[in-house]
Amino acid sequence: MSKKKVWDIYGKKRIFFIIPIVIALAAIIVALIAGIEVDIEFKGGTLITYSYTGELDTAALKSAAESYGYGTVNVTTGSSLNSSTNNVTLSYASNDGLTADVLNDMSAGLMEKFSGNQLERLNSQDVSPTSGWKFFVKCLVAVIFSFILLVVYIAFRFKKIGGLSAGVFALVALIHDIVIVFASFIFFRLPLDANFMAVVLTILGYSINNTIVTYDRIRENRTLYGKKMGLVELMNTSVSQTMTRSINTTVTTAFAALAICVVALICGVESIISFAFPLLIGLVAGFYSSVFMSGSMWVSWQLHKEKKAIAEKK
Repeated sequence: MSKKKVWDIYGKKRIFFIIPIVIALAAIIVALIAGIEVDIEFKGGTLITYSYTGELDTAALKSAAESYGYGTVNVTTGSSLNSSTNNVTLSYASNDGLTADVLNDMSAGLMEKFSGNQLERLNSQDVSPTSGWKFFVKCLVAVIFSFILLVVYIAFRFKKIGGLSAGVFALVALIHDIVIVFASFIFFRLPLDANFMAVVLTILGYSINNTIVTYDRIRENRTLYGKKMGLVELMNTSVSQTMTRSINTTVTTAFAALAICVVALICGVESIISFAFPLLIGLVAGFYSSVFMSGSMWVSWQLHKEKKAIAEKK
């Protein structure tokens, strides 16, 4: 049996660390210049629901609604729960809701333009951003609590390889994944909404699983080879042994997310795209941080501790 190739991950750690830093800085620059797209649930605004018949051209409706100059419009379609009526909802994100006169004028124009679909206004309502921010804070608390539990769990499980440091660097890898997901919303001008937190919570599970697999192999190889294998060789060997598994796991899930993106683009379902596409980016980011960052950070810290201990003995 041929010996498995060992990749020099640690030797190229500077490159692997610089890439996400550049992406994060670029996202900050884009956010400062172009701003951050925020969905109606966080910014506030107005929701207008219409009933319609036949095949509605949602792209044309979106263009027509935005032509009135009251901002970007998100269009979502659905069906009424108590009837077979098809509904379409226009979401205007703004600090102030639309006035009654504006709603009446715009609705009259849209109903006239889409008379073939028998477009009729069912209701409209102003949305307060308070509920959205409460939801965001609750999700943030859940993420922080999960971070603490993960660090404690990894610290106990991997005591033989410096468990606390392993947990901390696994946490750093997770923060990296969240930053990259956030950057995808900035670069592709996706509105920050509940989907952002859903993607974050989903990615945490996939990313930490890959990281734990890597740490587990490092622990096994440390037990098998002891001091015969240096820390750098130990990490490179362990990551190389688990890379195929990490690639297969990520690619399988990423293909599913990509398929959802393609179908959503064809059908024009923007609400699904804002979940599936950042999820795809997050899966790649999770693989990247687990394979190319967490192990290298752990080795760097262990080498630092060894140098410090030697210096103290002199």
